[in-house]
Amino acid sequence: MPSHSSRTTAPENHPDDQAQNRPARSPKAGLFGNLRYDLPASIVVFLVAIPLSLGIALASGAPITAGLIAAAVGGIVVGFAGGSALQASGPAAGLTVVVAGFVNEYGWAATCAITVAAGLIQIALGFLRVARAALAISPAIVHGMLAGIGITITLAQIHVVLGGKPNSSATENVLALPGQVMHMNSGAAVVGVIVIAIMLLWPKLPKVQAVPAALVAIVLATVAATALGLGAARVDLPENVLDLGLAPEMPHGSWSAIALAALTMAVIASVESLLSAVAVDRMHDGPRARLNRELIGQGLGNTTSGLLGGLPVTGVIVRSSTNVAAGAKSRLSTILHGTWVVVFVVLAAGLIEQIPLAALAALLVVMGVRMVKPAEIRELKRHRELTIYVVTAFAVVELNLLEGVALGIVVAILQALYRLTHTKIRTEHKDEYWHVVVEGSLTFAAVPRLNRTLAEIPAGARVDVDLNVDYMDHAAFEALHNWRVTHERMGGRVDVDEVHESWYEDNVAGTPGGRKSIVTGAAWLFPWTQRRPEAAPKAHLLHGVSEFQRVTAPLVRPVLAELAKEGQKPSQLFITCSDSRLVPHLMTASGPGDLFTVRNVGNLVPRPGEDGAFADADVSVAAAIEYATAVLGVSTITVCGHSGCGAMGALLDGAGGEGASALDAWLAHGAHTMARYRVDSATEEAGEAARSEQDRLGRLNVLQQLDNLLAYPGVSERVEAGTLQLTGMFFDIAAAEMHLLDPATGTYSPVGAKKVPAIADAAADAEADSAQTREHVPA
Repeated sequence: MPSHSSRTTAPENHPDDQAQNRPARSPKAGLFGNLRYDLPASIVVFLVAIPLSLGIALASGAPITAGLIAAAVGGIVVGFAGGSALQASGPAAGLTVVVAGFVNEYGWAATCAITVAAGLIQIALGFLRVARAALAISPAIVHGMLAGIGITITLAQIHVVLGGKPNSSATENVLALPGQVMHMNSGAAVVGVIVIAIMLLWPKLPKVQAVPAALVAIVLATVAATALGLGAARVDLPENVLDLGLAPEMPHGSWSAIALAALTMAVIASVESLLSAVAVDRMHDGPRARLNRELIGQGLGNTTSGLLGGLPVTGVIVRSSTNVAAGAKSRLSTILHGTWVVVFVVLAAGLIEQIPLAALAALLVVMGVRMVKPAEIRELKRHRELTIYVVTAFAVVELNLLEGVALGIVVAILQALYRLTHTKIRTEHKDEYWHVVVEGSLTFAAVPRLNRTLAEIPAGARVDVDLNVDYMDHAAFEALHNWRVTHERMGGRVDVDEVHESWYEDNVAGTPGGRKSIVTGAAWLFPWTQRRPEAAPKAHLLHGVSEFQRVTAPLVRPVLAELAKEGQKPSQLFITCSDSRLVPHLMTASGPGDLFTVRNVGNLVPRPGEDGAFADADVSVAAAIEYATAVLGVSTITVCGHSGCGAMGALLDGAGGEGASALDAWLAHGAHTMARYRVDSATEEAGEAARSEQDRLGRLNVLQQLDNLLAYPGVSERVEAGTLQLTGMFFDIAAAEMHLLDPATGTYSPVGAKKVPAIADAAADAEADSAQTREHVPA
């Protein structure tokens, strides 16, 4: 609903915040203000960190203690100084190949000096405020780099699992594998199989996800090796693990090579940390990461870790996601997890020495395999960037990391140039009517092919030219416009329709566009945003209908014909606000027949009276609910609120009284929401207090409307029987981000961060139904 009146005050966003229009920062409650959440979360992260840190040190060719030092520094130093409150830092698998290469070339002490230099570079980059530039690297290159590292780790560590030693290159590891299998150490192999089996099976067991699989695998493998007397090599720690005593030494060799080594480590560590911080931001509703501060914090961590003889540190997505999932609320959790590492090393160093090396190697094999993610491959294939991914990964494996990333960047640039110069031009004709479709970037490179295509059209023909282009240069405009003028002079007719921006129209008007507008990327969804402001609203709508008939109707006609024949069979009742900015099918990526939608001011669900009766004005919503549940048999009812809801602003301003107007009479159904709001305001937590009153009321309103739904006998009976799920959602318009309600806690999480157990099954069913419907639509 358009804003009735609002008491919302726009929050002051820090200039370094990840994005605008994010939730405001919560008031500081002191470092220990969330101790009841952060303490248990820190213990869970610590349990994850210990085995991973030991394994990464082993794979890097560094002393085992180096991994523990980095884990402690990543938690304590980066936890204090970093810009991401919930990101957990420590040694990362993404740097193992780089560190192993430096150790082989320069030695461990010199590698520590390179780590110090890399940290100083990160600090400088942070003060220069270039953190966001690192995010410009193509995701295909980043994922390809990590996949290449994962493959390299796997090929190397499989030899350790079999009781041998890895070779210097991935190719040599592959060639030597048959011989290693023939001469394996059976004790080490048994330990490795135990770890791999537990890592694969543990997450599938019910009610055990709170205990880290890596910890369980290492503990059980160590117990089995000791109990069965398996002859497997064990971790070897120095007699006094607290006697660090290692001062970094200057590397011997070319200064340019050393500088390149430090820069390589700094860039990779920075990119991995920043990408992880952005990913963590999507997992929670708390303060957004301040990326330049995070870069400075990571630099301080690497400088400290290098000086103490530790591995380089980065933000680690495994630990960070564990931290968020465990309920952490502030940076205290990451600081404490680093503290527990120090305490563990002091009090239980003897336990570490009982761990078989094959167990840590098997852990790394699983991690390496998981770095090659099928979901990412499918996504990149969908975006036609799989070539970049494959080339980067292969080059990292066969050459080295730096050359692999450089080659990936070259391929990405070449692909971008190809897309810029490659234009699809196709024609179809019937009798004297011709249809020409141009897609891509229409530049001088495509002019010869465009001229050949247009020359095939006979004089006097009627021609429709559809320009689905994201750019048109002057040479292409001249070619098309001159042909049009000539063709119309000879008695023909040419209509030029532009699906994206009006490049051709602007050139005709003498005002060629220099760059795409802010809405270009989604202009095909909102064609009316591209029309001239002086055009009448009626013309906007008619033009949209015309474009639907011409462009969209042929694509959806098969599925609509099927739905017309079979009738509607939606799986979802979707109740949302009448606000013009909400488009349910856009927000849910659903198609025709997927949603049975009810829209009203404030997405309200009137409660029936004690006798189950409704006032006349309320019958419409009740009838829709009854029809959806009793006739259509939907499996899910979703109530979706949104940010900046005018109805919520009106409720805050006292609307909803009796007898004032039809709108006030309707908003009277929000009385239960206001009552809940007044109770919640007395017990609100810091994160909720930071939100605008209007949006906080909107979130509570969704909760209340779900309660109202349970007052409908037909709804409550099916919910109790397990045949109907109730779901709550809240759409942040400015961020274009949907948040999902966790019914157990009453909190919201961005969709994609995690599934809420109570609605996971219904979500899966809905996706299956939607996919079945969409498969009839031509690509």
